[in-house]
Amino acid sequence: MNSTESKGYYGEFLAILLLKIKRYKILARRYKTSLGEIDIIASKNNTLVFVEVKARKTVEKCYIAISDKQLQRIQRASGIFINRNRNFQQYFIRFDVILVSDWKWPIHIQNVSM
Repeated sequence: MNSTESKGYYGEFLAILLLKIKRYKILARRYKTSLGEIDIIASKNNTLVFVEVKARKTVEKCYIAISDKQLQRIQRASGIFINRNRNFQQYFIRFDVILVSDWKWPIHIQNVSM
């Protein structure tokens, strides 16, 4: 495992910790589809949340790393998850980003527009 991969795993670990503290239920981690991977899938109440995690040295670098192409990939891949898990079809759908930078608590940005 290289340093980029280990930083990604660490970022996802902190993101999951943050979501659990906020009382989200973690449904999947690194969910792979033919259209791409979703870092975290979580739910809370009647909301299904698809989360992209960005782990970089600074918050600014996390923001820069978020691309419209990535967010569209997550949106397309989320359709596959919902089709495979029909019990979530009546849930509200939301796309979030969690930014993880060195020595800071993760930043949770809810309802990122596509």
